[in-house]
Amino acid sequence: MERSTPPRGTVTQRAIEQLKSLISEGHLEPGQRLPTERDLAVRLGISRSSMREAIRALTVLGVLEARHGSGIYVTRLQAADLLETLGVVADLSRGPQLIELMEIRRALEATAAAIAAARITPEQLAEVETHLDAMYATEDPGEILAHDLAFHRAVAVAAGNGTLTAILDGLSSRTFRARVWRGYQEEGVFDRTRHEHRRILDALRARDPEAARAAAAAHVGEVESWLRARQT
Repeated sequence: MERSTPPRGTVTQRAIEQLKSLISEGHLEPGQRLPTERDLAVRLGISRSSMREAIRALTVLGVLEARHGSGIYVTRLQAADLLETLGVVADLSRGPQLIELMEIRRALEATAAAIAAARITPEQLAEVETHLDAMYATEDPGEILAHDLAFHRAVAVAAGNGTLTAILDGLSSRTFRARVWRGYQEEGVFDRTRHEHRRILDALRARDPEAARAAAAAHVGEVESWLRARQT
């Protein structure tokens, strides 16, 4: 019996995995130009059309980049670039999937705050405080949203882990947070959430990792509970 031809998607996936292996094993380095599509197809024993699809897929994922008139290159392979698509997932999620993302964010925000409490510099602490002061100085949801995002990002950066920061950036959907802030405005709970941010700042200032972990988890947990109540 003749062997059936594997589905096209399977061949393309194999091409993707083989290209990833070339990169992970150091045969293709960050910033290096890829061999031609034809040469890669011959080298890996895959059709040019499947190789083209694999290159396109890895370009969308931020692993490769097309430079006009120059060719295809391996990117810097920075976490921020590779995790950029996570933001699209967060923006488009709703219902149970959005709550799952909030559960992940709660755990990671708590971890970032705990690490930041041990590592934060005076300059970084001042930046976090600046954003909280700005949140107290306005009732405009748009301005509060901007400083809320900046507050949490400053805490994540202070943790000193670029990959963790990139993941939290991806989970921090501006679209979703705008919905939350509009809801908070309607319910008059701006003061409550400002107080939650204050508790995080106080724990960072005290350099108390466990207090920072608890404050961040409680804050995101409040948002999560608010969201769950609106899913019923």
